[in-house]
Amino acid sequence: MQPALFDLPETRIAPGVVLLRDYALADADALVAAVARIAAAAPFRQMVTPGGFTMSAALTNCGAGWISDRKGYRYSDINPQTGEAWPEIPALFSTLAQRAAAAAGYPDFIPDACIINRYIPGARMSLHQDSQEKPLDAPVVSVSLGLSATFLWGGMARAGRPQRILLHHGDVIVWGGPSRLNFHGIAPLKPGSNPSVGAQRFNLTFRRAR
Repeated sequence: MQPALFDLPETRIAPGVVLLRDYALADADALVAAVARIAAAAPFRQMVTPGGFTMSAALTNCGAGWISDRKGYRYSDINPQTGEAWPEIPALFSTLAQRAAAAAGYPDFIPDACIINRYIPGARMSLHQDSQEKPLDAPVVSVSLGLSATFLWGGMARAGRPQRILLHHGDVIVWGGPSRLNFHGIAPLKPGSNPSVGAQRFNLTFRRAR
């Protein structure tokens, strides 16, 4: 039986978009341990959108920190919850992000920001663009850990029916170039348990913010 398109080790989803199955699996336990250390210094929190809605996914950061409040979306060197600088990006994170970007065709990527989202069953991320970064010529590298999730990949407008791509523990998806500003999101997370992470999902999103 032939494998399904999105089950192949490497799949080109759209121009500039590559899914790397199991790419982070060998490093997954070390990545989860690093997330715990980062969260100890900068606890997860559910931020508020400029419209006043509380996000269902909690987040923290390392490197340049992405924040959201009634003033808008932006990057800040200071964690508003602690008044201190965000933790530095671990070397393991940077190395993985650079390797994945190169494998997807972006050899010069050096991330300076990592957003870590934590999803519990029922949490979701509505369709959105990653547009607060200054150098939009750099790709986004997204690493999935824990429960499987349905990644929604849309077009250059929020309207329309997005592709639905199931992401598993250790999968990496990279997008940039002509698809850098495409809308994307996460469907409500289904209940379950992962041996390494439990009943939750972590998503590490690496970017060049400045």
